[in-house]
Amino acid sequence: MKFNELHLTEEVLRAIEDMGFSEATEIQAKSIPLIRTGKDVIGKSNTGTGKTAAFGIPAIESISYEKKGVEVLILCPTRELAMQACDEIKKFSKYMGWVKPCAVYGGASMDRQILDLKKGANIVVGTPGRVMDHMRRRTIKLENLKMIILDEADEMLNMGFREDIETILQQIPEERQTIMFSATMPPAIMAITNQYQNDPELIKIDQKYRTVDTIEQYYFDIPAGMKTEAMQYLLMAYEPKASMIFCNTKKMVDELTDALTAKGFKAAGLHGDMKQQQRSFVMDKFKSGRINILIATDVAARGIDVSGVDVVFNYDLPQDNEYYIHRIGRTGRAGKSGTAYTLISNRKQICDLRALSRYIKTEIQEKELPQRSQIIESKMLKVVSRITAASEQPLREEAEVILNILTKEGYSVEEIAGILINLRLNKELKNIPEFEIPKIVKKEKARPAGGGQKLTKDKAVKIEISAGKLSRIAPNFILGALVEATGMQGKSFGKIDIFDKYSTVEVPIADAEFIVDALNNTKINGRKVSVKLCEKQQSEKREQRHGGSGSSRRGDHHGRRKPQGYERRKRK
Repeated sequence: MKFNELHLTEEVLRAIEDMGFSEATEIQAKSIPLIRTGKDVIGKSNTGTGKTAAFGIPAIESISYEKKGVEVLILCPTRELAMQACDEIKKFSKYMGWVKPCAVYGGASMDRQILDLKKGANIVVGTPGRVMDHMRRRTIKLENLKMIILDEADEMLNMGFREDIETILQQIPEERQTIMFSATMPPAIMAITNQYQNDPELIKIDQKYRTVDTIEQYYFDIPAGMKTEAMQYLLMAYEPKASMIFCNTKKMVDELTDALTAKGFKAAGLHGDMKQQQRSFVMDKFKSGRINILIATDVAARGIDVSGVDVVFNYDLPQDNEYYIHRIGRTGRAGKSGTAYTLISNRKQICDLRALSRYIKTEIQEKELPQRSQIIESKMLKVVSRITAASEQPLREEAEVILNILTKEGYSVEEIAGILINLRLNKELKNIPEFEIPKIVKKEKARPAGGGQKLTKDKAVKIEISAGKLSRIAPNFILGALVEATGMQGKSFGKIDIFDKYSTVEVPIADAEFIVDALNNTKINGRKVSVKLCEKQQSEKREQRHGGSGSSRRGDHHGRRKPQGYERRKRK
């Protein structure tokens, strides 16, 4: 349905035309007429479907010409979402001078917000906590409120705002219109609906597409400790115009931001420990294109709506399936296509990813990381393309002067071209990591038979790992590295002893050589380790190769004796 079929005011239609819109989304086409009738409404719709316009347009059309104070209150879960909703409403009310939207949220100057409110704000968009602060100060007066809108209500409840929301709902006029938009309808939402809405109409969008259906999804299996280098590879190989990278912690956001900016990428981080001024500065740079990589945590990115994000990277696998959906939904907005890549580092994460794939009912395909040679070839082709495009332009006068100087110095045109191309290639290739990502040993390809059996003492030997207490190694680090490197189950390994400079692990005899090869030169807790059979067991192997009887001494007919070397280690 077109916007001009919704019987909107002339001022709103002009603003919509200026914004380049003509077709209303399904949630807009269904919500706008219903909200304009004055009924309470529940809108069930996912992020990225145009909800702000769905409630924002009827909200601004409801504002009277007379100065009556705040007539519409919009509650949002985060300051970013509040700022964006307010900006959208300003755009829709561009030709309605009597409509005065104002955003209020934590982390910003209270005095500045009070000043904006005193200028006659009649639509307030804010986070629950800051709205309550203004209500206590009487800088927001809601006696004349006629409409309240809860945007992303489920997320506000998830973030612990239920008590604040109920306090606000109890202190505003009973004779008002209550609008609620939510992606999900958990029991807590239904409880608020039953108590604070009056016979609401439910608008449930049967989407022609799901957000995840419009996004190509892949994952890369990366060795632990190499994800940052892998991230550089992917950014260099795919060269996204605008991308978002999600990390699970603020610390990881800072570390990855520092690593990428040091390599020349135009990146910036965003997380909850940053001041509002910093966050706004980062978002302005991202929206304007001054940076093209935004690295964020889930909470910091909540509510961010930036058009043109073509790729989303999950540097860390999210801890919640819904977070994954919200993350990748930053691309593929409103039915457009997008791409999402996830980096994983162990077999547990593979299992988690498969469970996630079943949850979203979409295949997440494994992909090989681009090799360094492929990136170099791509960069070379890019240089060729630029030279070809530039050759169509006339030679600048200054360029001719330089060319004449160089030819007088004895350089041929071919030599000059070669030097310039080499300079350009050096710039393009200088930050490509100087190593190839190794192939990860796959369980089905390399694991010997019997590797999943529970370990028994009579079938065990010890391996020695070159890291111990002084390297801050713990048993769970070693066991995790063994499981990750070999694909074997945790029960396949026996006792782990940690000494000052090295550690030993009991492993199955049949799998010992495979385990040593798989674990050797990998990292445990960030430290590269070397692995070998314990010395006595190495000599036993040599005896076996030369017809010795070492294998017969490993146990009596009852199988009760420990492998050689066990008692020696035990006495240490």
